[in-house]
Amino acid sequence: MTGESVTTPGKLWGVGLGPGDPELVTVKAARVIAAADVIAFHSARHGRSISRSIAAPYMRPDQREEHLIYPVTTETTDHPGGYQGAIDEFYEQAAQRLAGHLAAGRSVALLAAGDPLFYSSYMHMHRRLADRFEAEIIPGITSVSAASAALGTPLVEGEQVLTVLPGTMPVDELTRRLRDTEAAAIMKLGRTYPGVRQALSDSGRLADAYYVERASSTRQRVLRAADVDEADVPYFSITLVPGPTPTTPPRVDSEPVATQQTSVGSTPHQSGQVVVVGLGPGAAEWTTREVHEALTEATDLVGYTTYLNRVPVRPGQRRHASDNRVESERAAMALDLAKRGAQVAVVSSGDPGVFAMAAAVLEEAADPQWRGVPVRVLPGLTAANAVASRVGAPLGHDYAMISLSDRLKPWEVVAQRLSAVAAADMAIAIYNPASSQRTWQVGAMRDLLLEHRKPDTPVVLGRDVGGPTESVRVVPLAELDPAEVDMRTLLIIGASTTATLETDQGVRVYTSRRYAGIGDVTSTGA
Repeated sequence: MTGESVTTPGKLWGVGLGPGDPELVTVKAARVIAAADVIAFHSARHGRSISRSIAAPYMRPDQREEHLIYPVTTETTDHPGGYQGAIDEFYEQAAQRLAGHLAAGRSVALLAAGDPLFYSSYMHMHRRLADRFEAEIIPGITSVSAASAALGTPLVEGEQVLTVLPGTMPVDELTRRLRDTEAAAIMKLGRTYPGVRQALSDSGRLADAYYVERASSTRQRVLRAADVDEADVPYFSITLVPGPTPTTPPRVDSEPVATQQTSVGSTPHQSGQVVVVGLGPGAAEWTTREVHEALTEATDLVGYTTYLNRVPVRPGQRRHASDNRVESERAAMALDLAKRGAQVAVVSSGDPGVFAMAAAVLEEAADPQWRGVPVRVLPGLTAANAVASRVGAPLGHDYAMISLSDRLKPWEVVAQRLSAVAAADMAIAIYNPASSQRTWQVGAMRDLLLEHRKPDTPVVLGRDVGGPTESVRVVPLAELDPAEVDMRTLLIIGASTTATLETDQGVRVYTSRRYAGIGDVTSTGA
């Protein structure tokens, strides 16, 4: 049509930058970076982008930049879809931003450290954009090649098999695969390193494994995998297990590793111990002085990642983080460290003896191999008591604590206990009511309790109490909506003597210590 022009869509380039050294960027990648209309790159919330720093020598001052900041970097998030939901939403929004440039005719160079299709975020954009716009991938040198070059010894030769493994795999699966291959490269280290080292040890490969940090960069380090300080392992590191026996000594740095008093490889002595501590439910002021002192004195901290993140980082102190499903393995690690002389603090939220790590550590400590390893338990403020305090005294009389999780016990047992406590007319503190994979139990619990409780029985919903997103509500039992409950919520179900009171401070809830017809007798502790 006269006077109208059609905009030719721009081209998407997936630019592999190599492992870190700007001189390892290919000639083609450098040319495309310099010519592109838009330079796009990812980073964590801190804003620093390794990819952009590698590409910087080849960029023009007048180029547009699209900074794509990940909303989360661990599996802890308030997003209703959990970690995966948050990441999927981020990739969709990032793709829309890039699509806007491409539709307007601008070429986009999306930077990728290493190779764009090797454990890279580029592939998520490629899936969402390559069916609508022209896309071309420029391969880059991978971190595996750079780490092998840094080590200075062949990784595989002849008919040997190289297996590339993510460090995020379960320890037992990682162990099995390490046993079954001649050579291996383990990616995605960082917080996973304690599990990676355990798998290397269990598979008999630890003595032959090497650790390479920030390969090809000015901050490159090469160490034996057994000598690495687990508290200081960045994501951009890799562990190599060469297939052939090195005929020349690998280029291992001769620097001291950990500055702590003892390490996993030290000679066993009698000063080690395990202290299981409770941080309280959220607020820093709810952690006791006794627990603070134990955390300060510890050489090693062991715990679920979310709880360890609440403990300030101290120089020389090693942190062994894991997910919340490996309690026995975590306990064994703590005892093993203590047996070798470490002062270990096992970190729990709330009180360590309430659905937390104290029982797991003591159960594991019954094994004869840990005989002589001292174990102490330091109490903490429980989540139940913290939630109760926000509304008054709903736990003022006899009460029970029940976990709705059926991960370690069958639902039939949970239901049986709920019925028994409800029939006994006690208030109930409900822990672990729901998770992203476990959503139906709250409704089942409500229906079961309504067989013994009146519909208007007060229910307290306390979420993230003591934390930045704290919320506390009181609703009738019959109106309890499972959709409002998640893993960070604790429920308190009232008894027949639980009452609510409207005050200037809001709704107050208390469970009377008296029953009708019982005399006014002052009890011990009143």
